[in-house]
Amino acid sequence: MSKKLLWIAIPIILVVVVFVWVKGVYNAMVTQDEQVKTAWSQVENQYQRRLDLIPNLVNTVKGYATHEQSTLQGVIEARSKASQTNINPENLTPEALQQFQSTQSELSSALSRLMVVVERYPDLKANQNFLELQAQLEGTENRIAVERQRFNETAQGYNTYIRRFPNNIFSGMFGFFPKAYFTAESGAERAPKVEF
Repeated sequence: MSKKLLWIAIPIILVVVVFVWVKGVYNAMVTQDEQVKTAWSQVENQYQRRLDLIPNLVNTVKGYATHEQSTLQGVIEARSKASQTNINPENLTPEALQQFQSTQSELSSALSRLMVVVERYPDLKANQNFLELQAQLEGTENRIAVERQRFNETAQGYNTYIRRFPNNIFSGMFGFFPKAYFTAESGAERAPKVEF
């Protein structure tokens, strides 16, 4: 009788142990996936902050730099394109992230051209509203860099966890796939050429 009970108890105990272990692995993957989504939301929040600042900046510059319509139009178009490029956190593939980065880089380039134009207008550079907007934009660019770094760190932790053995066996089965990272823009590895 006791041997029969032992033969029944051992498989039940093994099933319970395996269930608890798989449940723990799955729940850890869910937790880390949610952390990646949260980090991505923070990245998007900072990019949205930048998008929200641009109309005020353009309107302030427009009053002073009436001859710079093509530059202003370029900023407006780049902002529109960037605001239309969204990524679902469930689909953070390298291709989707590259497209997002590309549109954000176009906007950054347009803003850089705008700041070069501003140098030609001393009255604009002295305008308090412009100075505040410029400071907010610079602060936002710093926040974007910080949030991108946090996102990469969170994605790295998640990717490492789902790729470790034996978690890698379950990650694909449960629908957990690696997330893409933000990378440096092409050409960033070369120092800029400075001429006097």
